[in-house]
Amino acid sequence: MLTNPTSGTGTTSIAAPRNSRWSRMLLSLLAAALLPYAAHAQQPSTAVLATPQLQTVLPANDPPQTYRVLAYHDIRDNVRESFKTWPEPTAVDTQDLVQQLSWLDKNGYRPVSLQQIIDARAGKTPLPDKAILLTFDDGFESVYTKVFPLLKQFNYPAVIAIVGNWIQTPPHQLVQFGDIRVPRSAFVNWDEVREMVNSGLVEVASHTYNLHQGIATNPQGGLMPAAISRAYQGQGTRYESDATHAQRVKADLQRNSDLIERETGKRPRVIVWPYGADNHGVNQIAADLGMPTSLNLEPGPNTPEDNPNHVRRSLMVFDTGLAGLMQLLRQPARYDGAEQPLERVIHVDLDYVYDDDPVVQEANLSKLMNRLYRLHPTTVYLQAFADPDGDGVADAVYFPNRNLPMRADLFSRVAWQLKTRVGVRVFAWMPVMAFKLPASHPAASHVVQTMPGAPLSASKNRYLRLSPFDPVARKAITEIYEDLGKHAIFAGILFHDDATLSDYEDASPAALAVYRDEWKLNGSLQDIRNDPQARRLWATQKTAYLNAFTLHLANTLRHYQPALQTARNIYAQPVLHPESEDWFAQSFSSFLATYDYTAIMAMPYMEGAAEPAAWLDQLIGKVRQTPDALRTTVFELQSRDWRTGKPIPSHVLAGQLRQLHRAGARNLGYYPDDFHSDQPEEHIIKPEISIETHPIRK
Repeated sequence: MLTNPTSGTGTTSIAAPRNSRWSRMLLSLLAAALLPYAAHAQQPSTAVLATPQLQTVLPANDPPQTYRVLAYHDIRDNVRESFKTWPEPTAVDTQDLVQQLSWLDKNGYRPVSLQQIIDARAGKTPLPDKAILLTFDDGFESVYTKVFPLLKQFNYPAVIAIVGNWIQTPPHQLVQFGDIRVPRSAFVNWDEVREMVNSGLVEVASHTYNLHQGIATNPQGGLMPAAISRAYQGQGTRYESDATHAQRVKADLQRNSDLIERETGKRPRVIVWPYGADNHGVNQIAADLGMPTSLNLEPGPNTPEDNPNHVRRSLMVFDTGLAGLMQLLRQPARYDGAEQPLERVIHVDLDYVYDDDPVVQEANLSKLMNRLYRLHPTTVYLQAFADPDGDGVADAVYFPNRNLPMRADLFSRVAWQLKTRVGVRVFAWMPVMAFKLPASHPAASHVVQTMPGAPLSASKNRYLRLSPFDPVARKAITEIYEDLGKHAIFAGILFHDDATLSDYEDASPAALAVYRDEWKLNGSLQDIRNDPQARRLWATQKTAYLNAFTLHLANTLRHYQPALQTARNIYAQPVLHPESEDWFAQSFSSFLATYDYTAIMAMPYMEGAAEPAAWLDQLIGKVRQTPDALRTTVFELQSRDWRTGKPIPSHVLAGQLRQLHRAGARNLGYYPDDFHSDQPEEHIIKPEISIETHPIRK
């Protein structure tokens, strides 16, 4: 079951989101029309196989021993008609399932059991070509009445995932299924489960005992997946501790494993996480309880060599059909399954949403959500730090943490609503080094330093930055990122433009020690600057060091966000003039090799360009010179001229987006979005920034 655990807790009044993986996963269609489910369980019957006409499809470029996993839920006759009484987008029509299984059979796909995957992982019998693992979540009655007869007819193995609290509900009571209550008869009983297990075709996985729900995670009462979220416990800023969270998850998984073993005689070896929401911590708890295989809802292939704690599955929904199935079987593991990324990005300041008055803040949030729903980008770069004075340095953050003031617990709520209600991916926008820690903090003074004798211009327009070379500063920054990861759910991280070092930086004692001891650059910084070879080495090493530090931060986040993608802002000058790496410690080629996306600050007014159109032509021309760079480069335009404090006219910004698109840019965005002032104007900018105008993401 993949209904939205936040439903009913937010302030926005928008329609159900358009197609996206998470919106399909987490929303019930037409929620306002929900009526009590009154259908009766059907008796087992043998389906009539209607073999679909074979269609030509290019095979995925999967490596040998690859297997893919399909995630089904409820199977219904006349599925669209059933939405009148129980709208559930993950339900699949019986005839669609028959056609999909027949198509797999006729096209050489071979459903395998979990044991076959375990054996292949152990180096025993290898998997057949085109291996498929079939899974059915939630333990609907249809898995017995409709799926099980088909499994027997095809002789296909499958895994079914059982929610203990639902199957244990007494026969004549209702089950709390997301936002609605449904009859107990909608789910299998233990006699049916035992029959399926005894057939040798079905293995039972744990779908948790009572974690298939949302829990309150912030003072506003916003609900997020119970398995991976820290519960808000009231009393100001009190949140569930790591230890208490781990204990809660462990007790639930233990209870469900004991239940399944007692009823079937077999302890589950697989954990299927509700909503596909997992992280390394809960996966380790499951592994310690005998469930080393963890299934999520990320697209793409798996191999026996992959970590069994992160098995990808492709979600089947009511309108997947045969064409959708073929597309799912081609999806790569990266870029949310898109073979060719196509990004339309709106970069949003949470500072525009925040207000001391909760009523005003709620109104701001509602206005933002509705605007973004109408604009319909693919991705939102969402500010996770607070910068009320606009100097680009984080004075506070919008999530609970150990090192900085929390202006408000706002980021997790907004990110989750954007994901589940608007249907966009969210990248957390965060500084790498530009944090203004409280004066009493041990790392507050451990900042980037300019070398003695440097001209005043060397410090002009440079952010206050903690030194990435300093262990105390690195620890503080790492902890900030760790706290972000554990208190929110998001698709990616956008590293701010603050991660630069000039040709006069960093002269802090910690940095000097790294230059001398690790990079073998002896002498003073002036000596290094005067030696062209040493100076070049110094610049490239600083670039590599900052890249490595951002990857360290990304890996810190991946403990809590396993499928995290990365993007990083780069100034235009290192793209236009590679030799300017000396002044920025940024290199376009290294960014392309390091991050999923490179977000160029394509901002001609900030750069003082006399002819913005010609400047943009020059910029995209430079990008085109690097093979395949357009595939993962985001051109981020400015919607405000910070020199004058005035917005860029909407028709000018729209024209610049069109110009770049016509020149070959796949990924476009702008910053900032002022929803208070309708800037840029919605009716002008939508044709250029909305995915509705580019519906095919190849």
